[in-house]
Amino acid sequence: MLRKTAAALACVGLLTGMTACAGGNGGNTAADGDTTATGDMKVAFVPKIQGIPFFEAMNTGGQQAAKDFGFTWIYSGPTTADPAAQSDVVRSLMQQRVNALMVAPNDPDSIAPLMKEAADKGIRVGTTDTDATSSVREVFVNQATAEGIGGALLDEVAKPIDGKGKIAIVSCGQTAANLNSWIDVIKKKQKSDYPDIDIVDVVYADEDQPKAVTMAKNLMNANPDLKGLIGPCTTAAPGIAQAVQETGNIGKVFTVGVGTPQAMLPYLKDGSSTASVLWDVNNQGYLTAWAGWMLAKGEQFQPTQDVGPIKGVTYNDADKTLLMGDPLILTADNAGNYNY
Repeated sequence: MLRKTAAALACVGLLTGMTACAGGNGGNTAADGDTTATGDMKVAFVPKIQGIPFFEAMNTGGQQAAKDFGFTWIYSGPTTADPAAQSDVVRSLMQQRVNALMVAPNDPDSIAPLMKEAADKGIRVGTTDTDATSSVREVFVNQATAEGIGGALLDEVAKPIDGKGKIAIVSCGQTAANLNSWIDVIKKKQKSDYPDIDIVDVVYADEDQPKAVTMAKNLMNANPDLKGLIGPCTTAAPGIAQAVQETGNIGKVFTVGVGTPQAMLPYLKDGSSTASVLWDVNNQGYLTAWAGWMLAKGEQFQPTQDVGPIKGVTYNDADKTLLMGDPLILTADNAGNYNY
């Protein structure tokens, strides 16, 4: 894994007509950052990995929020799902004196000290997509409840197998708090609601679709009677579907995952994927950007609020969580309605 310092980070735009750039030899750990500059407040978002459709869609939503509310949006992340590389990006943004820093942590525990360092410098800090509960984050932007997502994943894979048979899970990062919380829900719900389903294995492919393909094929080879696969992240979901497609197991092994609409559409159409459980990712980026802007201004969240196009966003002050709402079930019939 690349563990370069901030010298290996690519340019990140700060304000219109201005950029801050650090160069270095060897491979980059951060992709070029996008900037939407419409005001003096600077809200930065560090995704788990830059360049995959999920986080690019979040960036699109964040850009729109910056235009709507009048602040500068900075999007910069690592090019691999490496906690050390992500930490380098965070350090670079701290040096740029952003007003608010929103992070989707690869490793919540390792990012916590950096968030404390940022807060000590007067930067308001929050998390999105994945929480870092041990950190000093001031808000977590949650796309949906763990019960909603994990429960929907198991329900959707149970339908075509009549609630019986062996299934396996191909996840991404082993330390990703959101994915682990969904997997915990899947395991608990299996015991209570689907006693005839057997979860034979949980494996981790990082944020690597080809690796997810290989792992899914290995699981099918090791378990010839496997009935279902769950991929609870946006690289594993198409990966497990691709594995079923390439091995000629459509209609024999059923896959469900957390995948973006356009990435999953061909698999939903040919039956290698049964359903994708997601939410409006553009809106998640929009809400993330708005939350950072609110922190930067020192304003309070309300128990319920409409945020631009997002209606009925709730806020729980006890755990400082903004919640978008219920998950969306994508099928061959509706996935084409979304452009990301």
